[in-house]
Amino acid sequence: NLGDNVLDAKAIIPLVKKNIPLRILNTFEPDNPGTLINSEQSSKNGIRAISVQENMALVSLEGRGLLGKVGIDARLFAALQKENVSVGIISQGSSERGISFVVNGKDAHKAKVALGNEFNLDFLSNDINRISITRGVSVVSILGNSLSSFNTSYTALVNNNIKPLLINNTVTGNNVCLVIDNKELRKAINVMHGEIFGIAKKINVAVFGVGLVGGTLVKQILESKEQILKRKGIELNIFAIANSKQIYCDAEGIPEAWENKLNEEGIPNDGVDKVIKYAQENHLGNLIAVDNSASSLMTEYYIPLIENGFNLVSSNKIGNTKSLGFYKELRTALSQNRKQYLYETNVGAGLPLIDTIKLMHASGENITRIKGVFSGTLSYLFNQFSAKEVEFSQVLGEASAQGFTEPDPREDLNGNDVGRKLLILARELDLQNEFEDVKIHNLIPEHLRAGDTSSFLSNLAELDPIYKEIKAQQKPNHVLRYIGDLHGDLTSDKGILEVKLVSVSSDSALGQVKGADSIFEIYTESYGDQPVVIQGAGAGASVTARGVFGDIMRLTELEL
Repeated sequence: NLGDNVLDAKAIIPLVKKNIPLRILNTFEPDNPGTLINSEQSSKNGIRAISVQENMALVSLEGRGLLGKVGIDARLFAALQKENVSVGIISQGSSERGISFVVNGKDAHKAKVALGNEFNLDFLSNDINRISITRGVSVVSILGNSLSSFNTSYTALVNNNIKPLLINNTVTGNNVCLVIDNKELRKAINVMHGEIFGIAKKINVAVFGVGLVGGTLVKQILESKEQILKRKGIELNIFAIANSKQIYCDAEGIPEAWENKLNEEGIPNDGVDKVIKYAQENHLGNLIAVDNSASSLMTEYYIPLIENGFNLVSSNKIGNTKSLGFYKELRTALSQNRKQYLYETNVGAGLPLIDTIKLMHASGENITRIKGVFSGTLSYLFNQFSAKEVEFSQVLGEASAQGFTEPDPREDLNGNDVGRKLLILARELDLQNEFEDVKIHNLIPEHLRAGDTSSFLSNLAELDPIYKEIKAQQKPNHVLRYIGDLHGDLTSDKGILEVKLVSVSSDSALGQVKGADSIFEIYTESYGDQPVVIQGAGAGASVTARGVFGDIMRLTELEL
């Protein structure tokens, strides 16, 4: 039942007794050496194989009155024997209140009728409550694998939302049988194959948002996948890419010329349902959805993705800065579905900031304050403005022309981006703050906040007297920095979150930041006045994409 019908098992018995080796050859390939079966074991792990029986049915007999009742099993098998129904697998709970067994699908109704006749009086006495049939199931047998070594395969199944209906281990402990819904059969085999045979683990990735960061990420993965396969035994397979208008899917992996494929063969992007359906139809497991967009709408799809077996990686900050209700709902969905959500690049691009704060907080370290330069763009602007005798409008215009700012620089200058990053860190400390709690110093004068981008850019000179005066009022050897500052009683429900322009000594850690670097100072009870400082490139498509790539690789090391 558990293997291919090459020859009858009884034919092997005389050979085993006399220790005679057997070689099975292929009639159609006479030069092939075939398979040698003998008493010598050449592999530490023994023989391993996966065998499948499809079109089976699971029959269950349930009743509270079965507890302690003698002879139930004998009556059950006698009734099935009369109808010539063969039982493949049987499972009985320790409470003795139910018995389940597997039969060929065509025998399921006959088995139910036979049991109904046999246990008719038990129904009348309410000792038995029901006899049920679950059709459309398959038996997957893992040969040469005991339950002690099957744990990784089982965990992989559960983490891919595949829940076996029944598990059975043989007396010898060398074979494990699972009863699985037919709809999940191919996906289950795909997931278990790598775990059992120790071959490359295939990770299927869908990338949403293929602009500057997303496009760079796709390029980095395609360039590195062969090396990752050799070094890590992990096959990264980008099976779907999407921009705001189109989606392109390929179960075997997108090609190098993916941009042409997306433009020429992409289907309309009206949500993530098409990607979810494609993954299901192609029985893809170990799923990761990567959000490189800046879209609030995309975050609405996070929970549906999680519920359909996807882990999440995101450089999109909006998902973590929406209402506290959504933030908690998302975490609940992750917990219930055993999924992971990594977002290191939400603050500090590729810097290891969020992970450090998570680790410190989880270990019981009392973090008392976090402050720093959160924006690489604004770091560059005020570094240039503080170091040179130039007008603020000139520095801003040059930064905009070089692509250091958003197309509309007001998206950087209004402070909302820094505010979102600060809120993310506050929530990592379990604070209950909302975005409305963040006090933000908007760097744009009120009369320039409305209107189109071109109108704003043509009136940059109106910023000069404001920032010239701020610069002139500084103490000697001081420079301007636009910072985020989380402080107050961080053991309470809410902290104080401020985004503001400050003047600091040029000798201080904040004052010595150069170029477009970000810097973060983490003050703790243990470290006292000496903060933990994390500093480095805080912006840039390549750096951010590499940080997202790092999150993907961290996920591959977890039990997806």
